[in-house]
Amino acid sequence: MAPRRLAAPVPGAALLLLPLLLVAASAGLSGYFGTKSRYEEVNPHLVRDPLSLGPAAAGSRLPAACAPLQLRAVLRHGTRYPTTGQIRRLGELHARLLRRPAAAAACPAAADLAAWRMWYEESLDGRLAPQGRRDMEYLARRLAARFPALFAARRRLVLASSSKHRCLQSGAAFRSGLGPSLSLDSDEEEVEVNDSLMRFFDHCAKFVALVEENDTAMCQVNAFKEGPEMRKVLEKVASALCLPVEDINADLVQVAFLTCSYELAIKNVTSPWCSLFSEEDAKVLEYLNDLKQYWKRGYGYDINSRSSCILFQDIFQHLDKAVEESKSSKPISSPLIIQVGHAETLQPLLALMGFFKDDEPLKANNYIRQTHRKFRSGRIVPYAANLVFVLYHCDQVKTSKEEFQVQMLLNEKPMLFHHSNETTSTYADLKDYYKDILENCHFKEECELPKVNITAIDEL
Repeated sequence: MAPRRLAAPVPGAALLLLPLLLVAASAGLSGYFGTKSRYEEVNPHLVRDPLSLGPAAAGSRLPAACAPLQLRAVLRHGTRYPTTGQIRRLGELHARLLRRPAAAAACPAAADLAAWRMWYEESLDGRLAPQGRRDMEYLARRLAARFPALFAARRRLVLASSSKHRCLQSGAAFRSGLGPSLSLDSDEEEVEVNDSLMRFFDHCAKFVALVEENDTAMCQVNAFKEGPEMRKVLEKVASALCLPVEDINADLVQVAFLTCSYELAIKNVTSPWCSLFSEEDAKVLEYLNDLKQYWKRGYGYDINSRSSCILFQDIFQHLDKAVEESKSSKPISSPLIIQVGHAETLQPLLALMGFFKDDEPLKANNYIRQTHRKFRSGRIVPYAANLVFVLYHCDQVKTSKEEFQVQMLLNEKPMLFHHSNETTSTYADLKDYYKDILENCHFKEECELPKVNITAIDEL
């Protein structure tokens, strides 16, 4: 059976169907942009048809005797502009090229970049790009096509977001993609702000003090910046720009690489900044990005993931409520719960659940051994990343399945549960597997600062 798709693309869909020649030069790099990756990198079929449900959709459906009761989704915002800090660093690097004009024959890359128009303004500061709005609208339409009963007219939608502008706009774009038929949780068509769930990391004193604001917590990241792999990339970029290697550092090289990613994601064009890097360079810079994600948001320190238990428990509280309402033959009060946050929201949550964990920690000195690592942030939390829990009620007379089943999708692809190695689980088994987190992870206690002064390394 062919995967379902919506019949007619919305206006603007053609923007994703621009000639592939436009991005050919960056094609070899685009798989290594980490958290700045396009959503299409994890779902390539969307490049040609942004409303396609893809090859995995048809094979992942539960039997017809299983009806979806509730969909709970945590989304990352769509494609965004660079932050003010990134724009300033790019401006600094571009200014150096303008101050040190090189002969085009000797340094064509430097000449091209000096001629490049610096169009990023600090006022953009991480705001949602037009492509980001399309990301969310298309995602909404694909989910509605995949779960039509849940997204049917007059069903209730609970829509929440972090307070960041890019998340609020992403929530509004998701709502717009569904059209006017659904009713929001409140009378006013606004997105509820809920930073306690979507930015739990800001409210966790232990994380903020021992990881976020503690330079020693990033010792592996800093060591890799000074290591042989990055040194080789720095020397190559300096040579291409006809600059002394002492004039640039890992942060400036990284912002040049990310500018390549921004131009592709935002404008769907190949930036002249891409010409500075080979695919091997891109792998090194991806590892630098992944190291930061690993130590700041992933498995590096326990508090990274433990701080997300407030969100994890909230997910199961709503699933519990839907199960109880179903058992009592009541209408499901919240069939659709959509929450919009950040890569920093999703990455710790997935780590808490044990996904994408490598046998060996990511470190500055094991780059080669981590070539085939599971922890690749661009595959896990690109722009518009989404983690979806779907709760089903199954007719036990017509199917051998237990009454309540759960499916979990990451970026619209079914995930294998750890305890069953299958893409569906009974709700009871899933709760039992995560019993310790559900019962014994208390946000307030987890996030209390230790009474004595210790470093992140000592504590975590």
